[in-house]
Amino acid sequence: MRRSLSGFLCNGGKPLIALLAAGLTIGLFVTLFIACRQLLSLWFIQQKQAGRLGYNQQNRLYERFNRYLMRYERTYRHLSELLESVQLSIRPGTVVLITSALLAAGTISGAYLFQSLKGVLLFGGVLAALPYALLRMMLVHRQMQTRIDFLPAVELFYQCCLVSGGRQIRIALQRTVEEKRMLGPMQSVFEQLYRNISVRSDDEASLRIFAASLGHVWGDYFVNIVRAGLAEGHPIADNLKELITDMRKARRSNQQERNKLLEIRLANFSPVFFLALFIGINMRYSPANSYLYYVADPQGRDLLLNGIVLIFASFVMGLWLSRKKL
Repeated sequence: MRRSLSGFLCNGGKPLIALLAAGLTIGLFVTLFIACRQLLSLWFIQQKQAGRLGYNQQNRLYERFNRYLMRYERTYRHLSELLESVQLSIRPGTVVLITSALLAAGTISGAYLFQSLKGVLLFGGVLAALPYALLRMMLVHRQMQTRIDFLPAVELFYQCCLVSGGRQIRIALQRTVEEKRMLGPMQSVFEQLYRNISVRSDDEASLRIFAASLGHVWGDYFVNIVRAGLAEGHPIADNLKELITDMRKARRSNQQERNKLLEIRLANFSPVFFLALFIGINMRYSPANSYLYYVADPQGRDLLLNGIVLIFASFVMGLWLSRKKL
């Protein structure tokens, strides 16, 4: 037996044994790979389930926070309608959390950078007011986009009212939306109005959101006509015809107001451009002195703080003027 085994090894059996060992090694590696994969899969499933539990816990805390904010009904409703007007799928609680985080970050940064009560209050206040100011800027931008396309949308709605008999406002809105003939963002604005009126029981809130999305006096007139039609059920075709006639007569003045709004928006961003240009020129020609004056010197940092506050104030004033012009 031993002679036969030694003869087998001498006659070329070593390569076969090496091949068998290699096969066993590969098999063991594949087995370990499959086992590790299964273990990792089980671990990922457990982590996913734990993550869902953590998400539900976080969601419950977030819901509690939103219910707490609902106690301040007027503020909560204002933020909710503002978010719906710009069609953002976030809740007022998120805006409040972001504002609180920026307030804390601005307070700490102001204390560290400016080392004064003025820096803490002003820098923290600017950062805290930034989310609401950005929402207002988005709303003004949306109102400017819808202003020029409002007249064709009202004309289309008037035609649908005539087809539906003048009393069925919801059916007229449905036909207006389904035809998809409105230009620009007016399509999404009317879709939002139709969706809110169809789903919500509060027509007044739906009309307020629609009026906020438009933001001009013609939109308020249109909302009043639709409100009266929904509440009283009388035909609104004649009122819409008068509104269209008045809007056609005032088309030239509307274009002038739009040009004024563009000028206001350009004036809003010009201080940022000139401040960046001024500091950039100083940094380009004298970087060492610029660093000493704007960063190391407390008076230089105070100067930058005053510039930031004045720019933000001019930005807010521009938003107020835009809203007044609209």
